[in-house]
Amino acid sequence: MNFEKHIKNNKLRIIVKPNCPKNRIVKWDENRKALRVEISEKPDKNKANIEIIKFFSRLTGKKVKILRGLTSKRKVLYFTKY
Repeated sequence: MNFEKHIKNNKLRIIVKPNCPKNRIVKWDENRKALRVEISEKPDKNKANIEIIKFFSRLTGKKVKILRGLTSKRKVLYFTKY
């Protein structure tokens, strides 16, 4: 899936489902204007957030930060060059 077309002003809204079998992008949720993502890590001790950052860094080749939603399933990611 080409999710990069949904990145606006270096920001991407995602909805995370933690504790899944593998990391993957599920689909674009048109109603919420966010990318649905499954992450293998549990949400304990920030593990899922760290995995999200690693996952999107590998996919895009860019540095990723979580701007909003550190304790929520809904997050806003920010992408910058390395």
